[in-house]
Amino acid sequence: EFLVEISGTTVTITCPVTEGSIEWGIAGTKVETSGEKYVIENHDSAPANVSCSAGGKTYDMYLNARVCTNCEELDALAVTGIITADLLITFGVLILVYYFSKDRKGRAGASAGGRPRGQKMQRPPPVPNPDYEPIRKGQREVYAGLESRGF
Repeated sequence: EFLVEISGTTVTITCPVTEGSIEWGIAGTKVETSGEKYVIENHDSAPANVSCSAGGKTYDMYLNARVCTNCEELDALAVTGIITADLLITFGVLILVYYFSKDRKGRAGASAGGRPRGQKMQRPPPVPNPDYEPIRKGQREVYAGLESRGF
């Protein structure tokens, strides 16, 4: 198996054959290089067919490596630390929001709408209609002139 290492825009390919003189080829053309490693400087992320041969054995590989100039390499420990710190900060904010909202729930003045809480205000009685005023005990003389008519 080929070993491919990518760092920035440099791609280093190691041939699986270790003994003898190794000849490298890209897209069918021979490349003048010696050794079991072939280094491509400033790779443009274009796919290519790479082959290495030594002692009558030829190994072919399709190289489709994406490279970038501004990439940063992170190890697993750094990624784990970033994720752990993010989770701890998120849970801390959640706990703070929970405790502050829990305290606000009990206050009477913090309700929405601006209406006072507590006892509900009772409506005053409706204004009586003078045509249908009830007969009260000391006011019989007001209605004394009214007599029932016989039909």
